[in-house]
Amino acid sequence: MTISNPVFESKLTLYVLVCWILAAFGGLMFGYDIGISGGVSGMDDFLIKFFPRVYERKSHAKENNYCKYDDQMLQLFTSSLYLAALIASFGASKACSYFGRKPTIFMASILFIIGAVLSALAEHMWILILGRIFFGIAVGFGNETVPLFLTEVAPVQHRGAVNILFQLFVTIGILIAGLVNFATSKIHPNGWRFSLGLAGVPALILGLGSLIITETPASLLERGKVEEARAALKKIRGVEGVEPEFQEMLAGCEKARQVKRPFKKLMKKESMPPLIIAISMQVFQQFTGINAIMFYAPVLFQTMGFKADGSLMSTIITGLVNVGSTFVSIYAVDKVGRRKLLLQACCQMLISQLAIGIILSTHLSATGSLNKKLAAAVVVLVCTYVMSFAWSWGPLGWLIPSETFPMETRTGGFAFAVSANMMFTFLIAQAFLSMLCTMQASIFFFFSAWIVTMGVFVIFLLPETKGVPIDSMVDRVWKQHPVWKRFFGDTQEL
Repeated sequence: MTISNPVFESKLTLYVLVCWILAAFGGLMFGYDIGISGGVSGMDDFLIKFFPRVYERKSHAKENNYCKYDDQMLQLFTSSLYLAALIASFGASKACSYFGRKPTIFMASILFIIGAVLSALAEHMWILILGRIFFGIAVGFGNETVPLFLTEVAPVQHRGAVNILFQLFVTIGILIAGLVNFATSKIHPNGWRFSLGLAGVPALILGLGSLIITETPASLLERGKVEEARAALKKIRGVEGVEPEFQEMLAGCEKARQVKRPFKKLMKKESMPPLIIAISMQVFQQFTGINAIMFYAPVLFQTMGFKADGSLMSTIITGLVNVGSTFVSIYAVDKVGRRKLLLQACCQMLISQLAIGIILSTHLSATGSLNKKLAAAVVVLVCTYVMSFAWSWGPLGWLIPSETFPMETRTGGFAFAVSANMMFTFLIAQAFLSMLCTMQASIFFFFSAWIVTMGVFVIFLLPETKGVPIDSMVDRVWKQHPVWKRFFGDTQEL
């Protein structure tokens, strides 16, 4: 039996639009760091100061193309952030529950500013890594809170598009980082300091924005502030007639209050479907290979024979594609649904990855370089790959986990999702340059195999969540799915 999904009354106001945009700066903060670290890792001044052995290896004319950046400490510079974020995400979950979404977003901004200051002023390796750890804690707090905030304040018919603002701002952050790196690479010897220090700008905007945005009704209900929650719902919906939606939220809250230990509840059989989906989405998002390309795009393009300026320019091009393609997802996600976008992207990413692998394995020797036509072809293929990721696994990797948990396990479940994302981001960031050295062009075939696995996963295990109120997911999604309904005692069609 098909269940109709209600559309609650709402209208778009300037205030709620401002709330969405200000909160989404948490994504810009995260994206800037993703983009900046790879560019800084390729700057000679930075390498001379902190990684002189890598600089010597890079400068050696006959050094193996695939191995000249292979250094565990250089990889730790990038990946240490994600290890810190992994641990911090569980603390962020507690902060979200006890203090609310607004204060947790503010904490993230302050921690990120501290990380930016330490990184920009670093004279020793330990200070540089300490700055990365502060960045990581901030990312753990921001990535836990901002997608939840956006999901909880969005009207159901636009929830996908609103949540994808987070990923849109991630892509904008990556693009801005590419532009900054392109400019600061010409400032010697301290251009890298400007690159790292400017990370504080989006964090400052996020911090100021956290003072303006409203607390979410769900968070207020979670902490027993019923009338404040009703007023907040009226404010973000722009209408007075919010009672039907509010009553549904209130029912979800009453059920949540019966759960004293949400993390223990997450281990119950009936909590497994959204938890498995949430963690799987994060693992698959990383094993598309996207962060390997985004972290190390300048390094990757230099490996393919581009000069330093050319590699940074290529990164800017892919950044523009990334931003533009995310708008496709904002437009399409609430119209065509989540599953179709993910499956289409699997096909496009697979073709792109296989083609890149074939070109590099047949034309890029260990000490040679690609000719201009083939190098340009690789850039185009990287762009088609980034394009498909940007309207699918990128934004939906955050959207789907944020909308599928019931209120009683929402912050805890999303903490598992964030920590899984950070764990596998850490593994990819720490291992990619070594994998590139060992596997060479075959690394693209490795990621291609994962993309096939992802497609199978979507076909058989991922339910469609388009248009379903987040407090009705259990009855309207999980209990209706041919696989996941077995995890519930009541499998009756509703």
